Amino acid sequence: MLRLVLSRLMAAIPVMGVVAIFVFLLLRLSPGDPAAILAGDTATIETIAAIRADLGLDRPIPEQFITWFGQLVQGDLGRSVLSKQPVTTLIAQRVEPTLSLALCTLIFAIIVAVPMGILAAWKQGSWLDRGIMALSVAGFSVPVFVLGYVLIFVFSMKLDLLPVQGFASLSEGLPAFAARITLPTIGLSFIYIALFARITRAAMLDVLGEDYIRTAHAKGLKDHVVLVKHALRNAAIPIVSVIGIGFALLIGGVVITETVFNIPGIGRLVVDAVLARDYPIIQGVILLFSGIYVLINLAIDIAYVLLDPRIRY
Repeated sequence: MLRLVLSRLMAAIPVMGVVAIFVFLLLRLSPGDPAAILAGDTATIETIAAIRADLGLDRPIPEQFITWFGQLVQGDLGRSVLSKQPVTTLIAQRVEPTLSLALCTLIFAIIVAVPMGILAAWKQGSWLDRGIMALSVAGFSVPVFVLGYVLIFVFSMKLDLLPVQGFASLSEGLPAFAARITLPTIGLSFIYIALFARITRAAMLDVLGEDYIRTAHAKGLKDHVVLVKHALRNAAIPIVSVIGIGFALLIGGVVITETVFNIPGIGRLVVDAVLARDYPIIQGVILLFSGIYVLINLAIDIAYVLLDPRIRY
């Protein structure tokens, strides 16, 4: 296991290096000038040139990259072009809402979707199976922002049960946190419930036709024991894979939900940074997400070995 972890971490080093180079060049070579945005519409050419010199944007791109990369290996992501605050500080201020929304969405989607997929496979061809698959199709079809506005209209404006927008930290109390996170979690989790339920159903159907399942039934084991202990455990590999991929996509896909529900998370920070051409923030967030993807892939590999001892790397 230790060899697996070390090999994956060593393989991630060149990947992160390539990501860093790609992100740096993509931002520097794309249209737009943060100095012009900072200077304003009425600024003169001399003012813009002075701001570019102050930001170091007038230097050759290789020199800019060496300076930035040298700071990066020391754990310094730079300072925001607009606010002049350290990027690490800005990300730290926004990471709790995004991480809370992502984790709550993932947990809620797993709790709802996996039993749905198991029931659909167990009752294949029944009205229950067709109903669950119809909900899955709806989950893939309805955009997140549409569902978000519908939830706001029904539960906030009509029923007045939950707040419309904003975020409350756990430090402010569990009731306040739950009230603010419920609607965003439901709205964002709908598509992941659909995805996880379909994959769970497909994986379970592949397993339920095996000989050892028929043997378990012949031994007189109850249905729930066969489904959970024998079928689900052997169908867990593809389910874990899609959950890991879903979490990776979830981390980068909270932007729309944070915008709809006015949550001050990393997604909103990225949107503001892109509009302002704030290079350090964009680079820092992309590198953060890339590191999270690497860790998720590592966690998936470890889960494979734990779930199926026959798998060896």
